[in-house]
Amino acid sequence: MIVIGTAGHVDHGKSTLVHALTGIDPDRLAEERARGMTIDLGFAWLTLDDGREVSIVDVPGHERFIRNMLAGVGGIDAVLLVIAADEGMMPQTREHLTILDVLGIRHGIIVLTKVDLVEPDWLALVRDDVGTALAGSGLAGAPLVEIAAPRGIGLGALRRAIAALCDRAAVQRSAHGTPRLSVDRAFSIAGFGTVVTGTLLDGPLRIGDEIEFTPTGLRGRVRGLQMHRRSVAEALPGARVAVNVAGVARSAVRRGDMLAPPGWIQPSERVDARLHIAADAGRPVEQNMAVDIYVGAAEVRAAVTLLDAEQLAPGSAGWVQLRLAGATPVSRGDRFVIRQPSPGVTLGGGVVLAAHPPRHRRHRPEVIATLAALARGTPEDLLCEALADGAPQSRVALARVTGLTAALLAAAIGPLVQRDVLRELGGGGAWLIAAEAWRRWAAAAVATAHGYHQAWPLRRGLPLEVLRQQTGWPDEAFGRAIAALEAAQHLVLAGDVVALPGFSPQPTASQRAQLAAWQQASAANPWAPPSFGGDDELLAWLVGHGEVVRLPGDIILPAVAYHAMVQWIGQQLRTDGQIAVGQVRDQFQTTRRYALAVLEHLDAQRVTRRIGDVRVAYRR
Repeated sequence: MIVIGTAGHVDHGKSTLVHALTGIDPDRLAEERARGMTIDLGFAWLTLDDGREVSIVDVPGHERFIRNMLAGVGGIDAVLLVIAADEGMMPQTREHLTILDVLGIRHGIIVLTKVDLVEPDWLALVRDDVGTALAGSGLAGAPLVEIAAPRGIGLGALRRAIAALCDRAAVQRSAHGTPRLSVDRAFSIAGFGTVVTGTLLDGPLRIGDEIEFTPTGLRGRVRGLQMHRRSVAEALPGARVAVNVAGVARSAVRRGDMLAPPGWIQPSERVDARLHIAADAGRPVEQNMAVDIYVGAAEVRAAVTLLDAEQLAPGSAGWVQLRLAGATPVSRGDRFVIRQPSPGVTLGGGVVLAAHPPRHRRHRPEVIATLAALARGTPEDLLCEALADGAPQSRVALARVTGLTAALLAAAIGPLVQRDVLRELGGGGAWLIAAEAWRRWAAAAVATAHGYHQAWPLRRGLPLEVLRQQTGWPDEAFGRAIAALEAAQHLVLAGDVVALPGFSPQPTASQRAQLAAWQQASAANPWAPPSFGGDDELLAWLVGHGEVVRLPGDIILPAVAYHAMVQWIGQQLRTDGQIAVGQVRDQFQTTRRYALAVLEHLDAQRVTRRIGDVRVAYRR
């Protein structure tokens, strides 16, 4: 299925033509019918003789409603350029033609209406004028059909021309991509709730699908789908679709919002693009100029950063970064139109090359080279650019950033991995990273672990959380990266820490000297040793290895001395049933402070229990 839009000057018969072809009046507003002029978008459909259906978007022709026109043509595949024979090419005809060129619409039919109102000689002049105006445009050489819609003249020929147009404009659309729909109309129906319409792009949409509107982030569920007023369980890309959404209020949805699966579309605040200025723009585009951007059905004010020029003259092109005034749903490959806000003039347009780029400085050769690679647009180039910042990305994110289908993505990844340009993290290639970035990160991770061992030689290893915070990577990507380092025997994972292979905590030479000095000083009376000193790392390691025991009051005893005291205390309890602090002090020729610390330690471990001035065995 394809979508055909109308285009042309006001009162040249676009809506009359659509009504005559389809039997559907596209002017749905009472004001439109009263004034005899299309104000907003109208929608209809046509069934061809071979059973194929064609969606038709009827757009307003008046200059005042150009914003509505732009919201409608963003999702069309082909166009009926309508020109009244009694007036010929008019200003809005020419502006609409410029817009069609900017949007890359190359398939269409030129429809001369009201041919019954002019003489043959005049009609011949109009034909010549139209041919001259179309020369050099995307519609140059398009077939021309002459009609008088109210009298039915030429409608059969036009239907046949539309059938041929559908053959020429047929687009291969993936039935397995991810759907998105730029909302061009939102309304509510009693008993059903919110309904939004638009042209479905990229993938199928099904009843029951969870969806999200960008940029608002509001989430809902597809309750119902209609195509050409028929309820369907699934809508395929390329069709005009009405979506009944549960869970989202009509008042919360605006024209230009993007409907897509949750998390799929990230709103943009700047985009990189190749900008083409129309030959008839009438003025150049200058650095930091304010423009209105139309992409899909959305409209947003933006400032233009010219990356390789001081200005872009009419008929020229250049690399730009567009700084959007508000978060806008944009994807790589989207075509857009720019207009001067006041007075309203179409200046040109282009193609989005990157929807979430970093801020660029002007006149940087490396930036221009990157954008040129994106413009060439091979899948390999797109993948490499998406991973150029060195961070890993999931396949889902890469598909969103590059605009590649799953099949194209897989076809590009394989050779790049084989050539060691990309590296898969873990099995299945769910996450990827640039190979050179991987080597840098792996070396840095090993160096960080080595530095940690030197700074903290008695700790088990580098805490994973410290390393993860340094990378800022998502948890899944970080976990896969650590697993890859362990598989390559660069690091050893032990619970919540990593260490170099073969590493085991050992005191340094100075720590060993400190320990030896303390042990020597304690030898005379191990039950009343001197203070250990201030090296908490060494003390924790000695406690962990069972060489010393830490008692209340920061008293440190050699483990041998402590266990001798505990053994004697246990024997006394079995013999006498109780023991006092003084007995322990006298037996081991220590001080009350040390004896009390040992007994309080045993109290805490529920070996003993204090009753008055004595301890007894703890009974469970």
